[in-house]
Amino acid sequence: MAEAQNIPAGSTTAGAIAVAAESTVATRMSAPPSFDVADFPVPHGREEEWRFTPLARLRGLHDGTAVADGAIKAQIDAPEGVTVESVDRDDPRIGKAGTPVDRIAAQAFSSFAKATVVTVPKEAVLTEPVRLSLHGEGGTTFGHTVFDVQAFAEAVIVIDHTGDAVRAANVDFLVGDGAKLTVVSVQDWDDTAVHCSQHNTLIGRDATFKSVVVTFGGDVVRIHPRISYAGPGGEAELFGLYFTDAGQHQEHRLLVNHDAPHCKSNVVYKGALQGQDAHAVWIGDVLIEKTAEGTDTYEMNRNLVLTDGARVDSVPNLEIETGEIVGAGHASATGRFDDEQLFYLQARGIPADKARRLVVRGFFAELVQQIGVPDIEERLLTKIETELQGSV
Repeated sequence: MAEAQNIPAGSTTAGAIAVAAESTVATRMSAPPSFDVADFPVPHGREEEWRFTPLARLRGLHDGTAVADGAIKAQIDAPEGVTVESVDRDDPRIGKAGTPVDRIAAQAFSSFAKATVVTVPKEAVLTEPVRLSLHGEGGTTFGHTVFDVQAFAEAVIVIDHTGDAVRAANVDFLVGDGAKLTVVSVQDWDDTAVHCSQHNTLIGRDATFKSVVVTFGGDVVRIHPRISYAGPGGEAELFGLYFTDAGQHQEHRLLVNHDAPHCKSNVVYKGALQGQDAHAVWIGDVLIEKTAEGTDTYEMNRNLVLTDGARVDSVPNLEIETGEIVGAGHASATGRFDDEQLFYLQARGIPADKARRLVVRGFFAELVQQIGVPDIEERLLTKIETELQGSV
């Protein structure tokens, strides 16, 4: 039996907060998926998938005027046994995990020169993460990366974005049968950067996939994770953490397509916002197809508004085409500080500003712990503390 829960708790001050608007349209894009950019009309902002996005700030990524005139410094650190290749677009692994679903993703596919394929061989168990560092050096770049984690392999992948760039990319994750993959994607761009990326994941039979998406920097960041299953028994956990400052637009659009029987998914995204015109968007779509009997899924988005002038749009969607499921549900909540928590801490002698920082750190703690990479966890906790200095 499906459950739907929406718990909006908006600010009572002048800050504009929009939360939890249900829609059954968002799992269906205005145009069918395609690798050809010509198959997608130029968006005008009235389309369901673009209505929250500030098109004028995308630097031409959405209308074809962006030209690949920039540079991005890429560095891959991979443990022994992992192969890294530069391949042409006709390589059969490119696009296997998913097809572009909007004009920017199709533009990125049409515009990259060479794709990078990182392969973790069958049954390999990596003791160190594969690290991909991408540092923008100005201008516009397009990219395509494939991570092929073969059957029964186990790996952790860290993708780190820094610097200044206008970046459009597709990232594919092929998770082989019985494999276990954890991916940590960090968006820590300069304040002037624009980043749009579609993440496609194909999960094999009895495979396990965990994603942690962390977004701090950038003027506009639009990340689109998409999950599908290649066989029964697959499991996906999607975690997200974002801290949206004044003037920033951070948008996370997720689709979990349960198209195989007896698979699981769990989605938890949390965000904090501060400053005038800080805008966070979270769209969580789950589709359970007729063939997906035995599905067990849940998704949740929570947002903490720290100052006036911030806005959140949180839209959970759930479509169920079969009644033969284990469970399905979703929840969304947005609000300010919990006064009872603050009172409890202050009553024990903790100053108000420190109490507020403790509440926010506790809000994010469970997601930071999901990362499992100590140096990344420490860096993010430090980043959160730095961000909090400006609000509390």
